[in-house]
Amino acid sequence: ENEDAREAIGTAAEAILADDALDHEMRAELLSLPPFAYLAECSEVYDPGAMVARREGLKTWLGERFADRFASLHDTLEAPAREAGPVGKQARRMRSLALGYVAAADPAKGATRALAQYREAQGMTERQGALAVLAGLDGPERKEALAEFYTRFADNALVIDKWFSLQAAALREDVLGEIEQLAQHPSFTMSNPNRVRALYAVMAGNPLAFHDASGAGYRMIADLILELNLKNPQLAARFVPSLGRYRRVEPGRAALMRAELERIAEAGELSRDVSEQVSASLG
Repeated sequence: ENEDAREAIGTAAEAILADDALDHEMRAELLSLPPFAYLAECSEVYDPGAMVARREGLKTWLGERFADRFASLHDTLEAPAREAGPVGKQARRMRSLALGYVAAADPAKGATRALAQYREAQGMTERQGALAVLAGLDGPERKEALAEFYTRFADNALVIDKWFSLQAAALREDVLGEIEQLAQHPSFTMSNPNRVRALYAVMAGNPLAFHDASGAGYRMIADLILELNLKNPQLAARFVPSLGRYRRVEPGRAALMRAELERIAEAGELSRDVSEQVSASLG
């Protein structure tokens, strides 16, 4: 984006941070950057790598420009975030958003604050908010919180689904390798559709993982479709459209995406669900 656009966003953010008439739910909504799926929908043809760089660059810039405000919000909302009812809910959302901006500007400070929020959390929203930020960082704080969360909730399937999803959504350079490791985790099984979605559907929505320039993310999803093809055809078919959006993606990646669809088409013994989706996508 050009400097004028960035400055305009900065001016708007400053006004939002200064406006005490806003409740924290509205403030958090206005300060949230649009998700990648929305940005992709708004583009006729897009470069996922450039999109990540620009969105995350803007997040870092805002985090640096308003570093003191975001740190202050994270501090002052600690007590309100513990309250029941709408006030507490609003405070929890804004507090986790502020934490995300702190971490974008200064990962070390973000990791320290996120681990403190994680350790002191009195409810799942605060705990997951901290863990979502830590999942995108490096260092011992990340490992400690992920390990503690898994141990604490090992017998709660829905929460462990979330544990997989938070890691699969992380915007980390080596996220594809981590997803491969998670697929080997004792708690991961292809026979549980919720667990498959928790890892792979989230991965397919992570632009750094799915749109890795090497094509490894596309290959991972194509391999998944082929593995699920006869075991759970309906679930397998749901993953085809992510590859089918190749016409909207820059030419280099688009060719890799189409090649994976063709590989599936040529595999033979395709279920009707998968075959129909692949044919429609190749159209």
